[in-house]
Amino acid sequence: MSDAIGLLERASATAAQDITIKPLSAHIGAEIVGVDLTRPLAAEHVAQIRSALLKWKVVFFGNQHLDHAQQVAFGKQFGQLTVGHPVFGYVDGHPEVYSVSRNRTANRFEGARLLRPWTGWHTDVTAAINPPAASILRGVIIPAYAGDTQWTNLVAAYQGLSETLRGFIDTLRGEHRFTVPDGAQAKQEFIKRVSNTPLVSEHPLVRVHPETGEKALYVSPSFLKKIVGLTPRESEQLLTLLFEHAIRPEYTVRFKWEPGSIAFWDNRSTAHLAPTDIFDTDFDRQLYRITLVGDIPRGADGRSSIAIEGEPVAAHTME
Repeated sequence: MSDAIGLLERASATAAQDITIKPLSAHIGAEIVGVDLTRPLAAEHVAQIRSALLKWKVVFFGNQHLDHAQQVAFGKQFGQLTVGHPVFGYVDGHPEVYSVSRNRTANRFEGARLLRPWTGWHTDVTAAINPPAASILRGVIIPAYAGDTQWTNLVAAYQGLSETLRGFIDTLRGEHRFTVPDGAQAKQEFIKRVSNTPLVSEHPLVRVHPETGEKALYVSPSFLKKIVGLTPRESEQLLTLLFEHAIRPEYTVRFKWEPGSIAFWDNRSTAHLAPTDIFDTDFDRQLYRITLVGDIPRGADGRSSIAIEGEPVAAHTME
């Protein structure tokens, strides 16, 4: 465990004893109980939640029936918030909130996607030069069954590679951009939004976490399109290996939502998968997401990411 995580845990060990942290798997995910997120948190509670987030990568809260303003207030206790989504907008009247509805992509793509084991897995907004540091997702309308979300620990995934391969990918960088899923066709709404707000960035394949110093396999299958400096075939084969490795079951956790559930994940060390099984049911599903402003990633070789197109995702400052 890094010094940063250890310090935070020691700082909160004598306080906030009413908070209980229940790990859900060996590498990722913990449930936090004993705290009311509808109200401002005590400083020791913020420290303990942050410590759990750094250690377990994604933390979950139950029975937290927040409205938009309360969700925003909760998030601001952990950092500055971005606009809901830099490309796809926000909820009217709540510029920090992004609607994650069942059919939110219906006006973006059409046609059958090319399905691979990693299809749909992603880290939020890695096409930006400074992807969000963290995301907070709130469940409101939840299906009776189906609709689970999965996360994977990209630090554990990196550590699971051979030393030889780690040494190689420590030197590599990849290009991230918004594109339609392989096999699908873009609709005009998607083309218009991406054209109006282009985001393309070059990130290291291995990212050093700015708080813990841990190395994470920084691969986002939905956004990472090629490895810089390799031939197309070399890039395709290496990305296939890394994508398959990153989502191995032992690195993952699967969360069953309920109304009032909150998921809070470290976007610098995880990737996640939105459900598709809900489209095999008639259930509605509505969640709302906010994101914390992130820094520019730095690689294991000390080099920082560079923007190819687009501006950094700034904090939302309008009142």
